[in-house]
Amino acid sequence: MSKSDTVKLTIDLQSPPVLSAEQKARLSALSALPDDQIDTRDAPVLPDAVWVKAVDFPHAKKLISLRLDEDVIEFFKHDGTRYQTRINAVLRSYVRAHKQHAK
Repeated sequence: MSKSDTVKLTIDLQSPPVLSAEQKARLSALSALPDDQIDTRDAPVLPDAVWVKAVDFPHAKKLISLRLDEDVIEFFKHDGTRYQTRINAVLRSYVRAHKQHAK
């Protein structure tokens, strides 16, 4: 697959696409299944550290002092302002994933 074959789509979570009746029925049937009955064999295996677009949720924040590796800070700063918010979003995503896995 070449770069010219790649299509990048972005979903606005504030205005999600409208689902057809068939899509809604398929999602409803899937959500009714217990997790162990869902066939995930064709799902790509991703390492635990893949947090491509973590979402931050509005929660009360607590000011702490935290030591991070310089390259980690530079990675988040490279994308612009609000790097601390993005770091928090990645950590929140990690916590949620591990809480769900522990169930």
